[in-house]
Amino acid sequence: MATRFRVHLSLGSNLGDRTANLARAVSGLAALPDTKVSAVSRVWETAPWGVADQPVFHNLAVEIGTALGPLELLNAVKGLETRLGRGPGFRWGPRLVDVDVVLWESLILDTPALSLPHPRFRERAFVLWPLAEIAPGAVDPVTGRTVAELADAMRAAAAPETAQPLAPLAWNA
Repeated sequence: MATRFRVHLSLGSNLGDRTANLARAVSGLAALPDTKVSAVSRVWETAPWGVADQPVFHNLAVEIGTALGPLELLNAVKGLETRLGRGPGFRWGPRLVDVDVVLWESLILDTPALSLPHPRFRERAFVLWPLAEIAPGAVDPVTGRTVAELADAMRAAAAPETAQPLAPLAWNA
């Protein structure tokens, strides 16, 4: 496979065996055509965002190399979510698994289906802190700031209980 694009994803789960759900999702990403998982952060336990009255999340960040295009990858990860058991729900509600495309190298994209970089990733500790573990030098093409700079700024402003690192994820390639 000729890997062409370096892409960063955010994964989350707050239903069922959260860590096992994430492991299945990472294995599913590794099984996508023309895609290789190159880095996985530790699992982080994080407070819900948007709707507070729900179980806490387990989140992590994944770096992949892929020859898929942005909309192809989006369709692939949405199909993966469905195969893993994610059903219909409400925005920011509980979910078995959620996979978001966060950064796609220096690409800025705004379509009805996909916006890159993810429009709210700069506001979310559950995205930034795990992402800073695996891609501190990745640059937000909108602000020109690195993920490490964005994460440090958020750490300075956020309550420490917002996100806590747990352990590395065991998953099958």
